[in-house]
Amino acid sequence: MSPEQLSRQMQQAGVRRLCVISGESDWSLARVAEWRAALPGDWLVVSDAPVDDNLPHCAPAALRTLLGREFTHAVFDARRGFHAEAFAALAGTLRAGSWLLLLAPPWMRWPQQPDEDSLRWADVAHPLPAPHFVRHLQKMMLADPGVALLRQDEPARIAPLPIMPRWQCCAPQQQKAIVQQLLAMTSGVAVLTAPRGRGKSALAGMLAQQIPRALITAPAKASTEVVMRFAADHFHFMAPDAILAQPDVPAADWLIVDEAAAIPAPLLTQLVARFPRVLLTTTVQGYEGTGRGFILKFCAGLAQVRYFTLDEPLRWSRQDPLEAWINQTLLFEDAAPVPVSLPAAPRLMPADAWRDDPAQPEAAYRLLASAHYRTSPLDLRRLMDAPGMTLWLSGEASALQGALWLVEEGGLTPELAQAVWAGRRRPRGNLVAQSLAAHAGFVEAATLRSRRARRAPRGAGAGARR
Repeated sequence: MSPEQLSRQMQQAGVRRLCVISGESDWSLARVAEWRAALPGDWLVVSDAPVDDNLPHCAPAALRTLLGREFTHAVFDARRGFHAEAFAALAGTLRAGSWLLLLAPPWMRWPQQPDEDSLRWADVAHPLPAPHFVRHLQKMMLADPGVALLRQDEPARIAPLPIMPRWQCCAPQQQKAIVQQLLAMTSGVAVLTAPRGRGKSALAGMLAQQIPRALITAPAKASTEVVMRFAADHFHFMAPDAILAQPDVPAADWLIVDEAAAIPAPLLTQLVARFPRVLLTTTVQGYEGTGRGFILKFCAGLAQVRYFTLDEPLRWSRQDPLEAWINQTLLFEDAAPVPVSLPAAPRLMPADAWRDDPAQPEAAYRLLASAHYRTSPLDLRRLMDAPGMTLWLSGEASALQGALWLVEEGGLTPELAQAVWAGRRRPRGNLVAQSLAAHAGFVEAATLRSRRARRAPRGAGAGARR
């Protein structure tokens, strides 16, 4: 089946697919040119440098500027490094019927090749390989027949889709039903959760558009573009600290807080207490983090709270193979509930667990994501391949009760420690060791070996400390 036939089939079914192109640069770019010639579309390229002057380009770090827009077909360039959050974000912009082409280094060399993205998540001066993460990617690609594989000097693997019903998007009906329930509220707090791509911010704007006096706030005004578009002339924004600085409570029937989990809890508590009706929205799954810790810790203490969920995708079907592959590969799925029991004796996770027993560290990462709002694929990359990472686990992978993530620090030379104390040097990493030297005057602390607790989530629905 040709790419044109496959794309038509995907459009009717409301799905997107991933095609991995692994090989030398010239060979890979020639394959991209063939796909572009066969399939009309936007063909947005996400890479550190443009691969074709005729194609729209966006750097991975700038991809957030494109959120809220939609594209048909895209290319993600991972030949020099794999920016996992940008990859997941790019997938979220693609319409049904789209292909996401992933450019990768030659298959056999990929695990040993230095990954330039490691400069973001490892405290290193030069890029280092990411063998655990790359082998995990390769295993997931090989295991999913829905992923098309074009490897240089290997037979192509592009399987047709199984027979699927014609897609009909039900997201607008779900949004409308929730808006009607919100409008009927006379008081209290409503909490709206949704994975990425379900129209959560759009619903917030729809609610504001139907309310004469709605006040909108968020961690940053720049992130409210979707709310603004749907609220139209009813968009009235004020920063959280500006609201609290007002001598009198602003006149508003509703306070709408977009991405509420990113606002500090003490600030959010004061905001909620000032208004008769409040809508808090947060993402519970995705590339930028998880809001499940927010639900467990903050929302559990609210009185008169109602919960709403959006689960119908706007731009693709529930059966979308691209979203399913990303959720499985980047461990976006929910952590399984852990029954309350006495904690098991902690044990050190072996250094080779990602290779020999990945269920253990994967369970720890899912527990981490369930307890901390800002857990993202950046943490997954760091846990997998950054040097100096240690995990202590309590309980088996199937019922993990707790985890302690430690980061090795210290070991600086006496000369460098003295320079840190004097304020002349600030080397990457070693946060606590440098603070003790620079702020407490304990110069020798930077020369000693230590371990800093980075995260310590607990299971069984308990809160977490950080």
